[in-house]
Amino acid sequence: MPFSPATTGATVAVLGCGWLGLPLAQALLTQGYRVLGTTTTPEQLPVLAAAGIEPHLLQLGADFSADDELRLTGILRQANILVINIPPRAAVAGGYPQLLRPVHRAVAAARLQAVLFVSTTGVYPDEPRLMREQDAISTRDASSDVLRTEGHFVPRYGQWQSTVVRLGGLIGPGRAPGRFLAGRQNLAQGDAPVNLLHLTDAVGVLGTIIKESIWGYTLNVCAASHPPRREFYVAAAEYLGLTPPTFRPEFSTSKIIDSSLLRTLVPYTFQHDDVLAAIPYCSLT
Repeated sequence: MPFSPATTGATVAVLGCGWLGLPLAQALLTQGYRVLGTTTTPEQLPVLAAAGIEPHLLQLGADFSADDELRLTGILRQANILVINIPPRAAVAGGYPQLLRPVHRAVAAARLQAVLFVSTTGVYPDEPRLMREQDAISTRDASSDVLRTEGHFVPRYGQWQSTVVRLGGLIGPGRAPGRFLAGRQNLAQGDAPVNLLHLTDAVGVLGTIIKESIWGYTLNVCAASHPPRREFYVAAAEYLGLTPPTFRPEFSTSKIIDSSLLRTLVPYTFQHDDVLAAIPYCSLT
């Protein structure tokens, strides 16, 4: 039976309090949740503590021991909801499902009520069409590492509730898109649409899913506007006073991420749906 964390004083564990996870944890604190947070960096522990997050040092990987898994299980037993925010780049090639396998076992052992898995729109094929959630299916035997990992946290037997969110390319403070392609010349795919998401909206969507108990879905999260790369990245570089990139005079297009299901289910109003207008809200630091 779905529970309402907003009314039960729920505890949320955020696995991965980095560029996205830390502001999400801080936003959850302001909504009245108790928040447990993990980091791979000892120097980050006092930063989390100062923000009011209960900090834990956790380093997944080859050296993750049985004792580490027991400790993770103990952390998760204090929580109702787990946010898994470990990017695929944290794993060696082909090792993303293996990296998160101990987390899956700990989730089962801790008997969590809900899991919010942060994934990526990179799971979709690079084809010139609208991409909806059903165009990439998360199963435990999928060909994609990320899709297989998503499948591990969509329970087969209803042990917990889960939602998978596939985020567009993230921009925001410290990720100014004007730096991404500045100065590069003769680039391909100038007419390909961008599929981007501002940090503010990523945090807002994730927090709303938790608050409203929106479980049982896979959801694309992306800004509504998709200007071509040659327009967006030139404008972004010029805003920073950097040499803008140039693109080949060729027509090419690519996928557009459709976030209409999210907008139907999640009562959140995007702050930066126009990514060109969002450029000034993406600082260098």
